[in-house]
Amino acid sequence: MAATNGNNRSMESRTGRTNQRYNAKGERLVAGVVPLTEDKAYVMLIQSTRRKGWVLPKGGWETDEECHEAAAREAWEEAGICVHIDYDLGEIQEMKPRKKSSASSSKGKDGKDSGKEKARSLYRFYEVTVTSEEQEWPEREKRERKWFTFEEAKALLKDRPELQTALERSTMKR
Repeated sequence: MAATNGNNRSMESRTGRTNQRYNAKGERLVAGVVPLTEDKAYVMLIQSTRRKGWVLPKGGWETDEECHEAAAREAWEEAGICVHIDYDLGEIQEMKPRKKSSASSSKGKDGKDSGKEKARSLYRFYEVTVTSEEQEWPEREKRERKWFTFEEAKALLKDRPELQTALERSTMKR
């Protein structure tokens, strides 16, 4: 049984993609949050573990949960925050260029590229109000969390257009 904190939340992050949801186009379904202060003046970003830089809390939507539940779980696991979901900000298509798989350099008999393109992700973000910031959370050893103004966050998310779109769709004070 996984360890829990005082809020009865797991202190272990879910890992792996065995329960990951995909749509009919093969896109990975990702749930995330735009975590705001109650006055909507600041947004919390977290340090990315894969790349340098800041991101919104987000992760795979799994088969045993509703999308809003996945978003709240990711907020907890990655940022150590408890949240109240205010708005569904809708779907956002991943906009970064598709990566070719390592087999993509091979050309078929017709001279066309026979490699498969890496499937993109389809994001669904929720605007949330942070109700508490816990000192202990599953990914506290891997991630820093920090509050930013709209302009600061928009600049920090410049290389992630899908995350910028979520921020722009929020009711955060500009």
